[in-house]
Amino acid sequence: MGTGMKIGELHVRRSILIQALPRRVWQEFESFERITGWLDLGHRVHTFEPKLGGLVEMSVEIDGGRRAYGGRVIVFEPEREISFTSQWEPPHSWPVPTFWTIRLTPIYDGTQVEIFHHGFERMGAGAADELEGYEGGWDITHLRQLRSIVEPTS
Repeated sequence: MGTGMKIGELHVRRSILIQALPRRVWQEFESFERITGWLDLGHRVHTFEPKLGGLVEMSVEIDGGRRAYGGRVIVFEPEREISFTSQWEPPHSWPVPTFWTIRLTPIYDGTQVEIFHHGFERMGAGAADELEGYEGGWDITHLRQLRSIVEPTS
C-alpha cells in the first residue's frame, strides 16, 4: 500500500461521505467515460487516462473564453488515490504546476472522497491570491454528482 501524495500547507479541500465501499466508488475512476459522468461539470474533461503517467486535459470558461490546463498522473493507487499535475497552457501558465489529488478513505461502511487542489505554497508571493480565488470558486457539485451515481437508490 502506497503512502499517497503529501498535501502542502496551502490547499483547497472539498469532501463528501458516500455510503459505498471504496471498491465501488473507484469504479467511477476506471475509465474516461465513467469519470466524466461526475467530473465533467463546470469544467470540461477532454482527456483522462486513469493510470500512472496518464494524461489529464481539462478546460474551463473564464471571461468568455476557454482556458486549458492539465498534466500527468503522478500517483495512481486503485481504490485509494489519484494525483496529477495541473498547469495552465500558455500564456496563463504558472511558474510551477499545482496538483490535484482525489483520495478515498474508508469510514464506517462508506467512503470519504476528498478532492484537494494543492501546491500553492510553491508559488511564493502569488500564493495568497491564487488560493483565495480557488477557495471562492470551488463547491461540491462534482462530489454530489459522484455520490448520486454510486449510492444505491432507496
